[in-house]
Amino acid sequence: MRDGSRTAAAQSLEFPVGGMTCANCSGRVERALRAEAGVSEAAVNLATGIARVRFAPDAVTPERLRAVVRDAGYEVPEPEAPPVDLAAAELASLRRTLVFALALTVPLLVESMGPMLVPGGHHAVNEWLGARTRGAIELLLATPVLFGAGARFFRHGFAEVRSLSPGMSTLVMLGGTAAWTYSVLALVAPQVFPEGTAHYYFEAAATIVTLILLGKFLEARAKGRTSDAIRRLLKLQPPTARVVRDGAEIEVPVAAVVPGDRVAVRPGERIPVDGVVERGESYVDESMITGEPMPAAKSRGSAAVGGTVNQTGAFVLRATRVGADTVLAQIVRMMQEAQADKPPIQALADRIAAMFVPAVILAAVATFVAWLLLGPEPALNHAFVAAVSVLVVACPCAMGLATPTAIMVATGRAAELGALFRKGPALEALARADTAVLDKTGTLTAGRPQLVAVRAFAGSEDEALRLAACAESPSEHPIARAIVEAARARDLTIPAAERFAAEPGRGVRARGEERELALGTARFLASLGIDPAPATATVAELERAGATVVHFAADGRLVAVLAVADPLKDGSAAAVAQLRSLGLEVVMLTGDRRGAAEAVARAAGIERVRAEVLPADKAEEVAALQAAGRRVVFVGDGINDAPALARADVGVALGTGTDIAVEAGDLVLMAGDLRGVATAVRLARRALGTIRGNFFWAYAYNVALIPLAAGAFYPWTGVLLNPMLAAAAMSLSSVFVVTNSLRLRRFAP
Repeated sequence: MRDGSRTAAAQSLEFPVGGMTCANCSGRVERALRAEAGVSEAAVNLATGIARVRFAPDAVTPERLRAVVRDAGYEVPEPEAPPVDLAAAELASLRRTLVFALALTVPLLVESMGPMLVPGGHHAVNEWLGARTRGAIELLLATPVLFGAGARFFRHGFAEVRSLSPGMSTLVMLGGTAAWTYSVLALVAPQVFPEGTAHYYFEAAATIVTLILLGKFLEARAKGRTSDAIRRLLKLQPPTARVVRDGAEIEVPVAAVVPGDRVAVRPGERIPVDGVVERGESYVDESMITGEPMPAAKSRGSAAVGGTVNQTGAFVLRATRVGADTVLAQIVRMMQEAQADKPPIQALADRIAAMFVPAVILAAVATFVAWLLLGPEPALNHAFVAAVSVLVVACPCAMGLATPTAIMVATGRAAELGALFRKGPALEALARADTAVLDKTGTLTAGRPQLVAVRAFAGSEDEALRLAACAESPSEHPIARAIVEAARARDLTIPAAERFAAEPGRGVRARGEERELALGTARFLASLGIDPAPATATVAELERAGATVVHFAADGRLVAVLAVADPLKDGSAAAVAQLRSLGLEVVMLTGDRRGAAEAVARAAGIERVRAEVLPADKAEEVAALQAAGRRVVFVGDGINDAPALARADVGVALGTGTDIAVEAGDLVLMAGDLRGVATAVRLARRALGTIRGNFFWAYAYNVALIPLAAGAFYPWTGVLLNPMLAAAAMSLSSVFVVTNSLRLRRFAP
């Protein structure tokens, strides 16, 4: 943006762009958009075909931004036009164009190359038809292929030349036109060529276009599968909902449902919107949200997520979030944003691709000149074949697809496993991470106190727990709730409490079953004249294990101590072991007291603990690790830990499906299971490995073939790479990159 004062008023715009074929195409669209006054950011994703622009509305309009892209030679649908699936339209267009090209190229190849397969066939056909008649037939067949089926390459190629940013279309246009022009001159004015060099290359011109169209068609069909995850998610929301009005169920379009509506859901149906169950019970398959296969029980007060599948019972829910506010819509939006972002490795690829094509054109010119000056006779033919082959074989299509296709497939597969990448760069950063910093409460542990032990000094443990629950029943304190819930879990009868009184930070007193009850700290009991000394050794043992200990007395006598702790979540210890097996150092960061923190760390298998850290200081702890050269993943609940999540190289927020702190982290684990972090790390590393493999294939393969195409091995082999084979090799490179990325769909935790 030219004027920084407009930043606050900046707006964002997304729109589809059709007709892009390589990294140079997306780069050219980006440069054209950034050149407009008022544009601060512009990013174009080749794989998704989406342009994202941030601009100042008082400096440039959305209509102007779309016009800029059209002027660059690409297709942009009007915003008021009916929605069009540009990918599907492009695939259909390529199919029609390819069929037309094949219908003319196959007879051309049979006519021009077929006689060579039969001894003496070429000479016989020349005697029967005459060489110039054959050339005229080849001209009639090749011209519609090059300028008709290949029109897209000329349209984009001229735009590339005008903007001084040659790309794939420029190379195809130059190679095809050179072969066709050379052949036309050889046909109409053979005398201008040195003797023995007036050959026809019509079949090469047509076949180059046809083979590249075939590669583009296969590539587009494979690319269509990379966004399957988003398409499947979009299909999860039912088109209609049964809304309860005036006691009757009325079927309405899901878009007509508003917050507060009562929606009836029958067995086997998908839930149409997010809501809270008001009546009925059931089990719901939430695997598309959490990745967990076990159905979740739903009853009055339970949250339900739109798109999930009701299984056994029927219920009525009150709609709370509809349309773009639903969890499903948030998931789709996060996936689209993650797939549109460019990680650092892609930015590097874009810079290389921008220099690669001009270098290829120079290499083709140098090849032509070298053969013309130094090559054996017929030097002109050799120079022409080698130069065209260099132009065609080095097309950078695969380079532009190497990163975005892998990112699309990996983020889609991650979403299916309950891990939502909010930003594309987070995938690469997670793959490179070497340190995992874990919050304790709510991350490693369940996040709520539970009764873990009762030690009775008089009577039975159950009797002590029953009376303690009586004293705590009127209290809303978390420890009181833990004691009452434990008594209920044991089916104990809890007496009604009378004359309840609480002293904050010390304890409570009450009367139950004609007995005077007291519960609290040792100091609280001592203030009531009750000796806590008999419990000293037991209390020390329980506190070493990380528990909070409460003393319980009845009628002025110590009866028991009760230990309450925040236990490890199921799978936390396994998750820590998995992270360590992946080579990550695991650190626990908590504001809890050191004794409790170390007890949890021992149970989880964590050796490095930082306790009694204030929430505001957690980000500084992360920064200290980064200053020491560590690449940090911070895992927290996404709310209190927001500063640390933002400071880390990758912030991972744990959620429970409907209560996600979507703005807190780069990655959201829907199920709240810490084992998802290890799964995400493995998937990220696999994706980064796939991207590297794609780059190796795209660059090394193309660069390695340039010397072959230029004829560097001709002195030893006597063979020059035919331009048709060069076109086939280039197309194979793109198809391989997309297919290699699609293997990520088979990733299993």
